[in-house]
Amino acid sequence: MIEVSKKCIGCGKCVPVCPFAAVQMVDRLAVINEACTLCGACVQVCPVKAITINREEASARRDLSSYKGVWVYVELMDVPGGHGKKVRPVTLELLSAGRRLADELGQELCAVLIAEKNHGWEKELGEYGADKVYLSEHPEFFEYNTDIFSTAVIGIINRHKPSVMLYPASIQGRDLAPRVAASIYVGLTADCTALAIRDGLLVQSRPAFGGNIMADILSPTSRPQMATVRPNVMKIDEPRPGRTAIVVREEIKIDKGLRRVKVLERKLAHDKAGTRIDEARVIVSGGRGLKTKEKFRLLEDLSALLGGVVGASRAAVDMGLKDKTHQVGQSGTTVSPKLYLACGISGAVQHIVGMKASDIIVAVNKDPNAPIFNVAGHGVVGDVHEILPKLIDSLKKKGK
Repeated sequence: MIEVSKKCIGCGKCVPVCPFAAVQMVDRLAVINEACTLCGACVQVCPVKAITINREEASARRDLSSYKGVWVYVELMDVPGGHGKKVRPVTLELLSAGRRLADELGQELCAVLIAEKNHGWEKELGEYGADKVYLSEHPEFFEYNTDIFSTAVIGIINRHKPSVMLYPASIQGRDLAPRVAASIYVGLTADCTALAIRDGLLVQSRPAFGGNIMADILSPTSRPQMATVRPNVMKIDEPRPGRTAIVVREEIKIDKGLRRVKVLERKLAHDKAGTRIDEARVIVSGGRGLKTKEKFRLLEDLSALLGGVVGASRAAVDMGLKDKTHQVGQSGTTVSPKLYLACGISGAVQHIVGMKASDIIVAVNKDPNAPIFNVAGHGVVGDVHEILPKLIDSLKKKGK
């Protein structure tokens, strides 16, 4: 419920910022009509704090039957070379996972797409499982901005009431999701690595207590149930060519005054290796067992022969053997390459969480009881310092 107190001075600043034209000035006082979606844009700009939103507190008796559907926030990314934008792969992961959740609930899978201009992305989203696409186009959506994007998402959520809302645990998703959750007064589970349905509720699983246990989190009394999901932990289903999604256009009026942060300059730092570790098809990772930087360079040679990149465990990073950008695991980057070669990595839970989705896992460790062998499809028990040079020589001979 939204209220305007007697403190209102009739400045009119709340009128142009309302995305849904729900605020009018009557006798120099702000009046809010039924078009209001409780997005909070007017609250944000009111200079005297005359506008307040009183959210309904979660209650076991609250009727949640009107909340239907599994929603996925669509994140777009720049195409290298300045050739427009494309759907970030993690969105396709969430659509694949969301499709299974929606089918189990017997509800629709919907995608929320906010963009400066649509380029037919609903076709791709439909092929990967979306039944419906809530599309909002506006010139102010030319780049991500917390204030503007959260206002749009909050408005669409309050209009259509989804049961589940999933975001990628990317830089953008980790910024947007908590802003939305705080604004609509619901919980948010961050960095999930698994999702399931139990008794009609979303089971949100994530590592806890430093990765030593997996916690299952439920939101029985609030809607939507919201979570961010780590990239590269969900498998992308094969697309179904020709499958289409219904497009629902959401007309949202955005005032430039909502944009409190302005980007003056953007600089992109590129990894010398060229390929980002979370996008690599082959990763050769080293752990504490490599011991020195000189030994770690063997991994560089091996990864070059395999056409991959070098990764590292947290222990190796802490020892200074590799930069933090190469760290694989819970506190590093989650990866899912075609081939993951673990050399001298014992396999702490935190590391395994970040690479267990790899298609083929090969482990080399002298300890036959190392936990890494529990997830490896192929294992070699032996000294990594003896095995790596032989493997490199063998690949070099094969390449001649």
